[in-house]
Amino acid sequence: MKKTIWAPWRIEYILSDKEAGCFLCKMLAEDNDRDNLLLKRGKTCAVVMNRYPYTGGHLMIAPYRHLEHLKDMTPEERIEMMDLTIEAVEILKAELKPDGLNLGYNLGAAAGAGLKDHIHQHIVPRWVGDTNFMPVLSDTRVMPQALMEQYDVLYPLFKD
Repeated sequence: MKKTIWAPWRIEYILSDKEAGCFLCKMLAEDNDRDNLLLKRGKTCAVVMNRYPYTGGHLMIAPYRHLEHLKDMTPEERIEMMDLTIEAVEILKAELKPDGLNLGYNLGAAAGAGLKDHIHQHIVPRWVGDTNFMPVLSDTRVMPQALMEQYDVLYPLFKD
């Protein structure tokens, strides 16, 4: 018997007109952090939930400045990006209890960068057994918690 698993959050992205310009710059300039899934604003970088996540808890750390290359970041930006990464990893480990985490950058379109000219680091929680046939066969991922619900759980944990 064939079963259907719904992933309705994906269709919004698939069907939407892609805005010109940088979505990170746009959201970082706005003042509606909850709507933008922005968890924490630092001095030079911010922690943002990925709106179209690979798994639950998929976060991104991005500098406010629109930079394409790591080498263009200031020492202050690099340090804060790493400090926010450490904070995010510890919060995700405590709250979501993943078995591991992937951290990394997609530099260039060939590397999978959907936004190739505003550097950002991905933090992706992983659980044993979360790699299954779903993404391979149907481009579908099963998310255990709604995005805004997860935001409401994580947001208070990023407060100083």
